[in-house]
Amino acid sequence: MKTVEKTVGNLGFPEGATTAHIFNKVRDFGLELCPLELGPYLRLEYLDQPEGDSGNPLQQHQAPTGSITVASKILTKDDNFPKGFYLRRINGKLWLRGYIVDGLHVWNSSDRFVFCLKKVLN
Repeated sequence: MKTVEKTVGNLGFPEGATTAHIFNKVRDFGLELCPLELGPYLRLEYLDQPEGDSGNPLQQHQAPTGSITVASKILTKDDNFPKGFYLRRINGKLWLRGYIVDGLHVWNSSDRFVFCLKKVLN
């Protein structure tokens, strides 16, 4: 499985976008959503992730500084249920965390996602 990291801005959203807009747009780039179970595997492999602690404990309702969100199918529309995983490094410690957003959440243009390259069938 091959993955690609893109910012929301790289996907054509300089002002940010909702999860639905982002996930619909990736098809234009030959990308697709990752299987949910890829998150733990990425965490085990991506050991040299740069430090991401912004020093701002009040950073709320946005992706943490330096984090990479694994783009995967949303399992439920329940706004209080985690939508997937993100990876980050804080004070030298590697983390795999779940994230919760609703359908109205707008990701910043600098927020980073990991997508899978579409499989081409011969």
